[in-house]
Amino acid sequence: MSLSFENKPVIGLSCGDINGIGLEIIIKTISDIRLLEICTPVLFASNKALNFYRKAIPDVNFNFSNIKDSSRINHKQVNLYNSWEDEVAITPGLLNDLGGKYAVLSLVTAAQALKDGKIDGLVTAPIHKKNTQSEEFNFTGHTPYLKNLFGVIDVVMFMVAENMRVALLTEHVAVKDIAPLITREAILSKLQLINSSLKKDFGIDKPKIAVLGLNPHAGDEGLVGKEEEEIIKPAVKEAKQRDIFCFGPFSADAFFARGSYEKFDAVLAMYHDQGLIPFKSLALGEGVNYTAGLDGVRTSPDHGVAFDIAGKNQADESSFREAIFKCIDIINSRKEYETQRQNPLKKISKAIVANAIDEKITEVPE
Repeated sequence: MSLSFENKPVIGLSCGDINGIGLEIIIKTISDIRLLEICTPVLFASNKALNFYRKAIPDVNFNFSNIKDSSRINHKQVNLYNSWEDEVAITPGLLNDLGGKYAVLSLVTAAQALKDGKIDGLVTAPIHKKNTQSEEFNFTGHTPYLKNLFGVIDVVMFMVAENMRVALLTEHVAVKDIAPLITREAILSKLQLINSSLKKDFGIDKPKIAVLGLNPHAGDEGLVGKEEEEIIKPAVKEAKQRDIFCFGPFSADAFFARGSYEKFDAVLAMYHDQGLIPFKSLALGEGVNYTAGLDGVRTSPDHGVAFDIAGKNQADESSFREAIFKCIDIINSRKEYETQRQNPLKKISKAIVANAIDEKITEVPE
């Protein structure tokens, strides 16, 4: 089989916690040779770690090239960038400092490659927030780390599936600390990023965004909390004045229960569980976590390290595979967006064709 490399993106893969399911789901994904038809994978880990988990998965057969720098990527095979050479004791299912240390090392190496433009996109395997903390890595997860590395003012944790997209205003924050973080400025910042991402990353010309309330029944007009009246509604009004097509605040329970999310291109939830519980309950297909607002493209599966099944060949790689597909889709969507910006006539022509199809016109003007 001959492959064309010209338009194939190079996708970096960080291995996650070496005692979790990260390397298992990566191996199961990259062992499908068809993946090489659409991208060139570069795994940031080590030979020993990769081979440890290969032995635990029967019938896995794939070739890989060891590389020391990104200029020698082999587009016909999986590439392994050795992020460390240490002899590391791998203990599947065990939460320890080693798992966190090498998860961070893999992530830092891969993320720097993304920032430097040596890879086109990054898909991150799960890390554990407890064992990754150190003086050098004082972050609650991938999203704040990448925000800091890329030096951007704000990013959005965006959960994406076939039938819905849910963004979070606050991420991994204790419930008691959420309310002070609900500010007009924060809502406006997230809405601007969501609006831009829907256009640039998902190809939606006129995005429609729903904003949820913080309190039960969206505050009941101030009877159950003041945030909706004093903060969220004014922020939505100002966002509209900035040409962001948004609505709300909606009562979260009724909004999801009645299927209202199907009428919008994205939903902005106020806190983690408000957005992720309905997302994981109602999303069709495999969910993907996407970090909107970075110069680079980063996605991840929507699950954790799963220590309880690590090393048992029980992990399902579907979400990780979908994260790779979504990473590629967004890279391509960004290219298309830039092409249309440079050549507005192409966008106009595309719109004419779309309208012609909608109106069932048989002859499309040239």
